[in-house]
Amino acid sequence: MGLSVLSVIYLIGSVTFILGLKMLSKPDTARKGNLVAAAGMALAIVGTIFLYKSDGKHLHNYGWIAAGLLIGSVIGVMAAKKVKMTAMPEMVSMFNGMGGACAALISVVEFDHLVHSRFDLREVFSGMAEQAVLQLHKLLQSGTDMSVDLSPDLRGHLLIILLGLIIGAVSFAGSVVAWGKLNGRIRDFAFKGQHIVNLVVMAIVVIGAAVLVLTVNQRMEDTMKAGSADGLLSFQLLFYLILICALIYGVLFVLPIGGADMPVVISLLNSFTGVAAACGGFLYDNPVMLTGGILVGSAGTILTILMCRAMNRSLKNVLIGSFGGGAAAAAAGGKEQGSYKEISLSDAAVVMAYAGKVMIVPGYGLAVAQAQHACHELEKLLEDKGVEVKYAIHPVAGRMPGHMNVLLAEADVPYEKLLEMEDANAEMPTTDAVLVLGANDVVNPAAKSDPASPIYGMPILEVENAKLVIVNKRSMKPGYAGIENELFFQPKTSMLFGDAKQVLQQLVAEIKQV
Repeated sequence: MGLSVLSVIYLIGSVTFILGLKMLSKPDTARKGNLVAAAGMALAIVGTIFLYKSDGKHLHNYGWIAAGLLIGSVIGVMAAKKVKMTAMPEMVSMFNGMGGACAALISVVEFDHLVHSRFDLREVFSGMAEQAVLQLHKLLQSGTDMSVDLSPDLRGHLLIILLGLIIGAVSFAGSVVAWGKLNGRIRDFAFKGQHIVNLVVMAIVVIGAAVLVLTVNQRMEDTMKAGSADGLLSFQLLFYLILICALIYGVLFVLPIGGADMPVVISLLNSFTGVAAACGGFLYDNPVMLTGGILVGSAGTILTILMCRAMNRSLKNVLIGSFGGGAAAAAAGGKEQGSYKEISLSDAAVVMAYAGKVMIVPGYGLAVAQAQHACHELEKLLEDKGVEVKYAIHPVAGRMPGHMNVLLAEADVPYEKLLEMEDANAEMPTTDAVLVLGANDVVNPAAKSDPASPIYGMPILEVENAKLVIVNKRSMKPGYAGIENELFFQPKTSMLFGDAKQVLQQLVAEIKQV
């Protein structure tokens, strides 16, 4: 009865994951979808704790389980409540890394269980009569090949363990490096021949895993013939060597990737974690864990592909030919562009108050200043004066996928006002004024006009097609990709320097006086 109830619980959990993901595809149902999926996960956890059986036995160590749930829940809630919007990408990256670490630890535990349950003769022969033990032992010593009969599923089981280990370790190490790069504690780093080193490390991982899988049955047979598990040391050492190399590869894999590519990397690492979790579902024959992992893995992969298309770059180019902090970016950033002109707050207020249509382009600078609420106040004030206000959202604006959407949703900006890049570009020629708030690389015309630019070919928000462009920045420093922006020096563009929140508040005050 317990098993059938658990199966129903797992089915409900799987359905809630699918429904929740579907609801996440639309901004107006995203929050509800998140709650639906979370409720399904909570139900699956409770069902597993109290109804799951392994070898006819329920789970034990409820004290440790409760302590782990309590500590994790407290840390998660506190982190989510205290995190600033500017630090949201770091938190997402770190939480994703923890998922990868969990998947890798599951593989470590299951490998240890496999070694002690399959190779330890005391476990293999437990419950057998003494005469049967002696007879089987003599049969094995006679040279009879019984490895296939003894462990028909051992290779597949070990393969899943190794996949979870490798993918989870790479996701964990890569996510930690991404977290450090996003908060500025780790800088982009590359050395000559790094790609070759990466390939060598990955080759060690793949070859080592292949050796373990292909020789596991023979190892078991040899162990049983010898009557001792003492010869398994090299087998175990190779497993942990694979773990160490996977961690090293995760670090080397993310370390050289440029800042402008970090949203793609975060999305890719998220898909890795999903696949690693799915491996855990296979190991435990847990359908809800399998479903959740597959959904995360496939959704992360699709998002990665879409973001690469938004940047007009292949995933290979992102991972190998990254831009942001490199020599190419430095060269582009050092290019002589000419002079720029500034606009006063009062002039900007007049332009926007008497405009027919204003397009706001949010960027990371808006998040840094936590100016989303002030931006929404400006929007409402302009609309009260009869101005049409919309937001242009670039797919890779900010530091993570959907960063700007989340930022503006926090300020209760209506979802219908958020235009995707293609729709926003279609309206640029009829826009009287564009207000760029902290965005840089996603509005850089060099992506269309300069073949030597590292971002050449990347689709951008074509704000230069509007009648007037007002750019709010703290200074003239290049953006996250380290590339100078040609937009700032065009005749239609005026710079409005200052902290985004303070500038927006002052604009609101000025517009009220118009």
